[in-house]
Formats: sequence, structure tokens, C-alpha cells
Amino acid sequence: MKRRAGAREKKEAKKQKLLEELGESWLPYLTPRDAEFHQLWKTRYSKLLLRKADKIPQELHHIVQEAFLTLQKHDCFFQDLVRIKGKDFFTPVSRILIGNPGCTYKYLNTRLFTVPWPMEDYEIKYCHPELFAACKALIKLNDYLNIEAVQALQEQNLSGTKETEDTAVTDREQDFSNFIKGSLLEDQSSLKYRTSYNLTLLNYMDPLQMPYLKQEPYFGMGNMAVSWHHDENLVERSTVAVYSYSCEGSASDKVNEQDVEGRDPADWHVGLKVAWDIKTPGLAIPLHPGDCYFMLDDLNMTHQHCVLAGFQPRFSSTHRVAECSTGTLEYIFGQCEVALQNLHVDSDSAALSLKSLEVQVVKEVEGIHNEVEFEWLRQFWFQGKRYRKCTDWWFEPMAKLEEFWKKMEFMTSLVLGEVGKGERTMEQRNEIISCFLPLLTERQELRKEWTARCQCQLAVSLPEEQKPKCHPLWKDDDPSMPLPYDLEEVIANLQTLLE
Repeated sequence: MKRRAGAREKKEAKKQKLLEELGESWLPYLTPRDAEFHQLWKTRYSKLLLRKADKIPQELHHIVQEAFLTLQKHDCFFQDLVRIKGKDFFTPVSRILIGNPGCTYKYLNTRLFTVPWPMEDYEIKYCHPELFAACKALIKLNDYLNIEAVQALQEQNLSGTKETEDTAVTDREQDFSNFIKGSLLEDQSSLKYRTSYNLTLLNYMDPLQMPYLKQEPYFGMGNMAVSWHHDENLVERSTVAVYSYSCEGSASDKVNEQDVEGRDPADWHVGLKVAWDIKTPGLAIPLHPGDCYFMLDDLNMTHQHCVLAGFQPRFSSTHRVAECSTGTLEYIFGQCEVALQNLHVDSDSAALSLKSLEVQVVKEVEGIHNEVEFEWLRQFWFQGKRYRKCTDWWFEPMAKLEEFWKKMEFMTSLVLGEVGKGERTMEQRNEIISCFLPLLTERQELRKEWTARCQCQLAVSLPEEQKPKCHPLWKDDDPSMPLPYDLEEVIANLQTLLE
């Protein structure tokens, strides 16, 4: 957590420095009306690929756009209540995450849980047949974008290879060409890995319904739907693919291009800039209904992008290779299994005891305890009952996690009991307390923070089914179900023992 906070502080410092260097002036940016636009795109933004709507199968457009409207009809888009610099905010864009069963995606301290799309070996009950059709359409789009992304990367690699071959020494040409071909074959698995999208984050916004939109701060590009950012928590150098659908407007919505400097404010655009660079002009690329764009290779790392609002409502489907090493049900159930290996159940009396009080074992178990509570249970219930809009798929595994959490709570009380017995030397006791206390202190601080978030003004203002909820397991919500120890009192006692 401290590492993430430090990264945010560095980013904010860079932003402030950049704004100070700019003063009251704007950085230059180009649109397709500028003569240098395509040359700049080719030289500084070549890893951004735009696929125009007329190059995409019409049948795919039809089912995907129908899926957007279906999800909207069933009230499946939600503004996320996120936390930035210790404050809670509603995202201006409404979202839903759809993808592989059991996957999650985390951004701005918020873990979203996938509404699972149809996959073999998974039984998924949707709340309405139309929602099944919508999720099925999105996995078809996912498959299409995967194929397109692989092809785009292959073409980019071949293009780079040709340029290198053209400059190679003549008598070494054949050997060099064979070496390159071998390298390309070896890279095929890497390409597939970096384009195997495991989820899509769907977005919706109607700009005319927004009371306020941020103004783009560096170039003067106008209203932003999404501020400048790198997409978070992705597999390194993985491609991001975005399908954009802005609802058709009337001719009167258009602005006469001759009357406007810069981008046409009636159209949605994706904005790009080289990260923290004030020398290279930015780009504003118009997005028409059904257009797709791909951020290839390391573009998401070296550049930043934003979404510039037009006049019409817009949907988008942003397909990602999420870094899920610690963000799947399989992972967190595995963590629980590791923790519960230290719990012994007597075969005769069913009495519970700890197998080991070794410092590293206690530390690992209590760390997993915190992870289950704050990265999974609290995150899930903070989002209210929103997932019931589409499916009840997540509720059974979350109930299992709660049972594991209860056992880990009891394991904490067993450690406390052992520390208080006085059967160990002071050195042994203090060693256990020293590794144990920081994790308990973190737990107490996070419980207070999550309770405050559940009770904040924005949370209270939400409709009943969306209101954050500290699950009844938590002491602060339901005094009739107390925890087996008073955490605040325990921390004070342990601190006294160390003095």
C-alpha cells in the first residue's frame, strides 16, 4: 500500500512540475486537419493502430452494439466509488467488468469482479437470457480483437525487420534474414500471451447528463471523459484493444470545422501524448461509431492517453490482458489453503489448535488473513449488491471465503492465547509479538478506513442496492456477532508487553 501511495506522489509531483513549466501556455497538438498529423503519428505514435468501422464485420457491429444497449437496459453500468489520495470520488464514467470467470481487475484502489462471459466447463446462470446474449457477443468481440492484435503485431515486427534487412551488409543478408525468421518464430508465443485478453472493462457516459467535466490541462483539448493515464495492472507490453461506439447524433450536433481551432468538440477523441514530455506535440484522434484502436506493445508504458468527450452518449469495450497473478479466485483460495494448513483439528474432540508458532508461519498466515479481508471481502461488499443485476455467480465463492476468514480470525485468537500463556521466554514471546503486531495494527487501521468509507456521504447517497455494505461478520456493523477478540485492546496490550 505504501508503495502504491509513493508511486501516486511521484506522479503528482511530475504533473505539478509539468504544469509549472507550461505556465499559462498550451502545448501544441495535432488533429487530422493538420498537414503534419500523419507524419507525427508515424514517427512518434506508430504503436497506436486505428481500425476504421468499415473494416470490421457488420454482423459483429450489430451484436456488440446490441449488447451495449441490453446492458444499459438492465441497469448494469455503475459509477465506481473510488479512492484517490485518501478521498472518495464517483467516476464520471459508468462501468461494468466482463471476462473470464473468477478474474478481477483493480484500479484506483477498487477491485472489480468480472461478470463471467460464457466459457466451457463453467455453469453460469444469468438473470435474463438477454444478458447471456450480451456476454456472448462480447466474447466474440474479444476473439476478433485478439486475432486482429496478433496480426497487427506481426505486421509491425515484419515492417521493422524489413527496415533492418534493407540496411544490412549485402554478403550477410541471407544469414541475417534466417536469424530474424527464427526470432519471429520464437516470439509467436509471446505475441499470443500479450494479446490473450482475459477481460473487458465496458464504459458508458452521456456528456450532456454530466454536471461537470474536467478540462484537459496541457493542450487545451477541451472536455475529458477520462483523464490522462497509463492503464493499470496489465501484463507487461500487452496490447489494449478498444471498441468505441458513440450513439448517432443529428447533423445539428456537428460543429463547422472551419469555425474551430483544434479538435471538433462534437466528436469523441482519444488523446495521446509522450509521458511527461513537453517537446513532442500531442495527438487527438477522432473516434466514429464502430471504430477500434489498439495500443500495441509498450505504448501504454511510454505514452499516456485520455478520452475526450463529444456531445453524444458513448459506449466502449476496452479489452485487456490483466495481470491476474494475485487477482483470481484460484489464487486467493490457494492462499487460504496455505494459511489453514497451520490449523490442527483434533480427531476426537474437534478442538482447534495451531501446528506452529514459528515467526515466519505466523507472519504468513496473518498476512493472508489481511489479504482475504481487505483485498476481497471488503472490496466485494463495498460495491453493494450490484453483481446480482447480471448473475449470482460470485456469491457462492465469496461465502466460502468468508468461512475461511472466520477460521483465520480464530487462528489469530489462538496466537494471542499462546502469547499470553507465559510458557515461552521473553525473547521468544517478543519475537512473535514483533512480527504479529504490525499486521494487527494494519488490520485495525484498514477496518476503520473501510467503515468510514461505507458511511461517507457519497456512499450513503447511493440507491439501496448499490450502497456499500460492511458484511454482518464485521463487529462494527453487527454487535450481536462480535469478533473473538477486541482488536484495539489487543494492540494496546501487545504494545505494553514490548515496552
